[in-house]
Amino acid sequence: MSRGTASRVVNGSEHVSQSAKTAVLDAIARLGYVPNLAARSLVTRRADSIALVVSEPESRVFSEPFFAGLLRGVSQELAGSGLQLVLVMAWTTKEHDQIEQYVRNGHVDGVLLVSVHGDDPLPRRLVEFGAPVMMAGRPLSADSPISFVDCDNVGGAQAATNHLYAQGRRRIAAICGPPDLAASVDRLTGYRAALRNRRSVPRDLVAAGDFSLASGEHAMATLLERDPHLDAVFAASDPMAIGALRALRAAGRRVPDDVAVIGFDNSEAAAHTEPPLTSVHQPVSLMGRELVRALLEQIATGRSESTRTVRTVLPTELIIRESA
Repeated sequence: MSRGTASRVVNGSEHVSQSAKTAVLDAIARLGYVPNLAARSLVTRRADSIALVVSEPESRVFSEPFFAGLLRGVSQELAGSGLQLVLVMAWTTKEHDQIEQYVRNGHVDGVLLVSVHGDDPLPRRLVEFGAPVMMAGRPLSADSPISFVDCDNVGGAQAATNHLYAQGRRRIAAICGPPDLAASVDRLTGYRAALRNRRSVPRDLVAAGDFSLASGEHAMATLLERDPHLDAVFAASDPMAIGALRALRAAGRRVPDDVAVIGFDNSEAAAHTEPPLTSVHQPVSLMGRELVRALLEQIATGRSESTRTVRTVLPTELIIRESA
């Protein structure tokens, strides 16, 4: 066989006769041949892998349900694509510099960025270099050219707060997330929008957390000190809502009789708290799948050849359980 014929069989081309294909596959089986991926990448200029870069410490990545759901969706969409997933946790500036160099050296074909904080320059640097990039969640800057897939954080928080008001709650507090994350900003915006014209509701009964259970417990205790008569709380993540349940139990407050509680995530844990937690469902696995689809399209067409910015926002839904 010619070198070209053998190459077409190895790469799965249909432009080869059945007899040639059989002969080459027989030889592959007899010799135990496998392609040299390093040599192939020199020809194709493809690494056949993508990086999932999470800008959080390991303690958060492996403890919060959002990251597990997103990773599940990414893995499901990549299955059968022939691409490998490289998981990178880059929390410090030094780690960000290292991942930037890793991408520039051609070790991956594209990058998924998760939990980008504030004005982190990494997304812009990667795009300026010409790397295909997608963000999970919108950039904090509204005029950023970075493509993203997000959930309707404003609408979900607004629906949760409106539900509390409709249940007769009038002293509705909020536990928000870090101010340098767009999801936190949007969920606080939704909470405030729902209460904007409610004159009987105290303004800005808000405490900050970091999406963790411990921060939710501390924020709830702070809110009770500030307003012992509050009768509802919207927490911007399920872990923070579960922490709020702990603080309320410690303070002798009954849920939902004294204080109603709503979280955000609709994680598996929400159905198993005491009482079961009302929560805003965000389709995290679908977000992961949509991120991969958009990134693979960029890789196929060439990011530098496309000026189209993808802005996909997926709907959320309030799942009502006994806590509210």
